[in-house]
Amino acid sequence: MKWGIVSTIKAPLPEIERFVAHHLELGAERLVLYLDDDNDAAFQALNAHPKLRVLRTHGAHWRGKSRPAKHQARQTANARHAYRRKADGLDWLAHIDVDEFLWPREQPIAAQLAALPPECMAARVRPIEALAGAKGTYFKAMTNDRQQRQRETEAIYPTYGMHLNGGFLSHVAGKLFARTGASEVEFRIHNIFINGVQNPSQQELLGTELCHLHAYSYAHWMQNYRYRLAHGVYRAELKPNRAPKLGGLSLHEVLRTIEDTEGDAGLKAFFEEVCTATPGLLSRLKDHGLLRDYDLLLEEKRKKHFPT
Repeated sequence: MKWGIVSTIKAPLPEIERFVAHHLELGAERLVLYLDDDNDAAFQALNAHPKLRVLRTHGAHWRGKSRPAKHQARQTANARHAYRRKADGLDWLAHIDVDEFLWPREQPIAAQLAALPPECMAARVRPIEALAGAKGTYFKAMTNDRQQRQRETEAIYPTYGMHLNGGFLSHVAGKLFARTGASEVEFRIHNIFINGVQNPSQQELLGTELCHLHAYSYAHWMQNYRYRLAHGVYRAELKPNRAPKLGGLSLHEVLRTIEDTEGDAGLKAFFEEVCTATPGLLSRLKDHGLLRDYDLLLEEKRKKHFPT
């Protein structure tokens, strides 16, 4: 059972190498990387690797007449392009980002995919989010049942929990493996449509989690904060977790309110409660069975696969 990854990437070369090396260690047969910027160093360094297909997609290198303005549209177009090219002989293709790392908890990923029924065309991997802290290996998980998740979120994050979905700043939907071989496929960020059907016969790949390094330090969070607030996962048009008539605010509204009233100190306090591996947060997550401790060893894997 051969599986691989497609990803649209705009990141420094060491980050790309860590992403690649981690998944090669897990047994990925192929990684199809679409470079979203003019990163010639990354192209030259990665293109010769036998298990990588590296494509430039900036400027004149875009395949069509007009390059989509939104990065989300480029991501889905690139994933569809990789799938339609028969995914290099793969049985399954996962569409994930450079800051997301698959983590099989028990069996290898290939064995988990092989155990899925033949009618299953989509296997969902649920996310866990990195916590900032000295140890650097803690992640927070969330419960799939929506009502239980909300109760747990408000207990674990007492100040902001009512506005957060699972305590996460990014997606809770996770990402999908798509079984290859379908004639018509359309990718979205968190779903696929095969022959017009959304996620046909979807199964949860419960033995694997998606480690999302969305904000592994306050400095890292702030590097991406403005872009995410304007164009990304914190943008204004996304709906709140709880209905506004029940007092719910979107994450955009929460963050803008904090910044407008409390400034940097307020944002730091928010990050401390929601994203930092404080003893209190670790204890509350552990009490609810939602604490993960995974050492990804990303730099060690990078040096193994890219020693020069």
